[in-house]
Amino acid sequence: MHKWLLTSFVVLLALTLAACGGGKSSEKETVNKESTSEGLLSDGKLTVGVTAGPHEQIVEKVKELAAKEDLEIEVKVFTDYVMPNIALDEKELDLNVFQTIPYLDQFKKDRNLDLVNVGETVTFPMGIYSSKVKDVQKLQKGAKLGLPNDPTNGGRALVLFEKAELITLKEGSGNTPTVKDIEENKNNFEFVELEASQIPRQLEELDAAAINTNYAIEHGFKPGKDAIFIESKDSPWVNIVTARAESKDDEAIQKFLDVYRSDETKQFIDETFEGSVIPSW
Repeated sequence: MHKWLLTSFVVLLALTLAACGGGKSSEKETVNKESTSEGLLSDGKLTVGVTAGPHEQIVEKVKELAAKEDLEIEVKVFTDYVMPNIALDEKELDLNVFQTIPYLDQFKKDRNLDLVNVGETVTFPMGIYSSKVKDVQKLQKGAKLGLPNDPTNGGRALVLFEKAELITLKEGSGNTPTVKDIEENKNNFEFVELEASQIPRQLEELDAAAINTNYAIEHGFKPGKDAIFIESKDSPWVNIVTARAESKDDEAIQKFLDVYRSDETKQFIDETFEGSVIPSW
């Protein structure tokens, strides 16, 4: 009986020590994994966040071209303008490609993030769309006009409305005005602020709306054909590649930029989007 108890105790002790040993090993592996994620990238692979639509299509092409340069790219697709920067800051991404400089600047200010612009990509001219009128000047008094509810794209839409001679903004309101900066609204238009990605789906309930090109294309619009008013090609809202400040000089990121801004990518953009997306290089 005593011999059986002694044997059982030895087995139990061995199992306990093995479990403790496994726990320490797992903890060490976790620490090592966390430590390798700090600082510069070094494994020849990038995880890139994009919004659905043209950005996704372009980066998929870049992924194909980058493979020939021994650079592996994983593409993660988002359906809004908030999460790509959050995911980048939290190191779920190495880069993102979806935003303009004014949007990044405002986002960083609002959330105190250390993200940086590492290169320009393309311009998506914002357009005004309507299922009710073909001419922006045919909008009736009191018409409901949709625009994005984030400060940067909302301001961009208001500047576009002014260029279309629908409103007049206060002098000095710059590129990021709000509806409070409308100085003249002679037709008493009602401005409806919505999540940018939702505006195409809400267009039937509006008289017209300013829609970002990526969401317009995703919804089936052809900006050069379907917009009743569109930004000129000298729009200041060029899109950019964004990285964390700590890794902005990484070799893999520079290689990504070289491939993105190549002649092959430019040709793909020109042939695919027929002027609705404009390369910045």
